[in-house]
Amino acid sequence: MQWSEICIHTTHEAIEPISNILHESGSGGIVIEDPLELSKKRDSLFGEIYELDPDKYPQKGVFIKAYFPNDNALDEKTHHLSEKVNALKSLDIDIGENNITIKQVDEEDWSTAWKAYYKPIQISPTISIVPTWETYEPTSASERVIELDPGMAFGTGAHATTALCIQALEKYINKDDIVIDVGCGSGILSIAAALLDAQTVFAYDLDQVAVHSTEANVELNNLNHRIQAQQNDLLNGVSQQVHVIVANILAEVIVTCVQDAWHNLHDDGLFITSGIITRKKQMVIRTLEQHHFRILEVSEKDDWVCIIAQK
Repeated sequence: MQWSEICIHTTHEAIEPISNILHESGSGGIVIEDPLELSKKRDSLFGEIYELDPDKYPQKGVFIKAYFPNDNALDEKTHHLSEKVNALKSLDIDIGENNITIKQVDEEDWSTAWKAYYKPIQISPTISIVPTWETYEPTSASERVIELDPGMAFGTGAHATTALCIQALEKYINKDDIVIDVGCGSGILSIAAALLDAQTVFAYDLDQVAVHSTEANVELNNLNHRIQAQQNDLLNGVSQQVHVIVANILAEVIVTCVQDAWHNLHDDGLFITSGIITRKKQMVIRTLEQHHFRILEVSEKDDWVCIIAQK
């Protein structure tokens, strides 16, 4: 089968929203080519070998490549993608050059090659993420391993915001806590919370593809009895009170659900938020404080921010 590779030249800030747009549009796979990977120090914790070709990376910004069947609907799909990406500017998201190019590829050229971008990764002292096709043995009795199929939906653990959220969950979650994961994506944060001894996790996402992806990854990790995934628009209509809410979504979306988060948390409950670019940190902090949250901690990685706030 012939496939088309749609390549979008954009910014680091736009990686998450554009990746989500591509997944929702039915992409058969996504690759992110980030020049920061060329200079990143690799701790060969798992014996992996990285062979990155500098010629494939932009000098500025990132390439996001997605794959779609080369059929009669391609032109219309590309047009809709361009409209949705351009609409991100109304959310004050810098989309950079936003150059979109298309080329044809054979299925065998990408259907397995993209897996080379995903290797076992140690996110925190006790959490590691391992793609389903990799063989891996835990290095200690305390290590918790998340098996993940990153081809299903956005959220592989490699992105800074995902790592920051998992590290926050590891630090603050208590045994038998009840947790809500807002915008669950591939379910990685829900699975991490359950592995860190949360009693029950409610995983919500507006995108039904993400809900199915979460369900598949939850089953893969044998956590069906602890994690409930369903389609929902943020916290709209959610009535239960919980101990922890984690939301790895856009800063502009976080500020719209702060009040709902307040109502859905027990006293002293925690709201862990990320997906926040550095320049929007103060906007989120200000909104949290206006709704009577106390900021416990702000951590940063690769120009991304994670804020832990307490009711």
